[in-house]
Amino acid sequence: MGFELTNILDQGYSSSFKLSFLVLPKVQRQAIMTIYDFCRATDDIVDGDLEQNKKVLYIRHWRIELGKALKGESKYALLNKLTETAKKFNIPVQHFYDLIRGVEMDLYKNRYKNFQELEEYCRLVASSVGLMVIKIFTEENERIIKYAENLGIALQLTNILRDIKLDAKLNRIYVPVEDLQKFNYTEADLIQGIYNDNFFSLMEYETKRAEEYYERARNILKPEDKIKLLAPKIMERIYFRTLKKIKKNNYKVFDKTIRLSIFMKMLIAIKYFVKIKILKMA
Repeated sequence: MGFELTNILDQGYSSSFKLSFLVLPKVQRQAIMTIYDFCRATDDIVDGDLEQNKKVLYIRHWRIELGKALKGESKYALLNKLTETAKKFNIPVQHFYDLIRGVEMDLYKNRYKNFQELEEYCRLVASSVGLMVIKIFTEENERIIKYAENLGIALQLTNILRDIKLDAKLNRIYVPVEDLQKFNYTEADLIQGIYNDNFFSLMEYETKRAEEYYERARNILKPEDKIKLLAPKIMERIYFRTLKKIKKNNYKVFDKTIRLSIFMKMLIAIKYFVKIKILKMA
């Protein structure tokens, strides 16, 4: 088809993700970087400035090229490198296809009737990433799989609350229609960025749901699991702190995008890294 994804593959990195794996050994760091590059490139195909019909063609082409990469025959070095990483760490390639399917949903679906629908989307675009990454750190068990699944949903729900204004500008409303109706807050209200008691009640409800997924993720792990999952635990702490900041700022997400400073992210990463070092020495 002759598609060129060079510009898409040259996009910048997420500071939260980068900080979570800078403390890792080189082999693990390179593997996670490859996974992140794949996730970022896939996401940028859909969220870039291309026309809708081109996005549809590009994402289909990307999936085909992933299939070729399984034989080392993709024209994209990133995909070939990705499948090499998958073989090295025994990562099921289904997780890569799930990620593509989830990102592709944004081309066809911009409303979610209820949380069940939204949860499935979160599992595809976020839990799939966690399931890719955990294989780099340790042999998976039922606890670690559940951790990755719940953490992925928690992180994505945090993203949704943080980026609610930006998504609305793209005509994407991830807050379930059922929840909007429950709190008598309309799509028009959301798109216009209206603050009222209904909105604050809605945000409190959605925040509590995200907090529950963080709690599920944290509570399921044993101490020995936490030592192995250094990067995911740092990501968990950074995003949970972001959620807390959204809450502390009284859910004023229409005024500006609420983020942690680079310094705060670094502080969280260093603090947890030191904690794990102490646990290993104990």
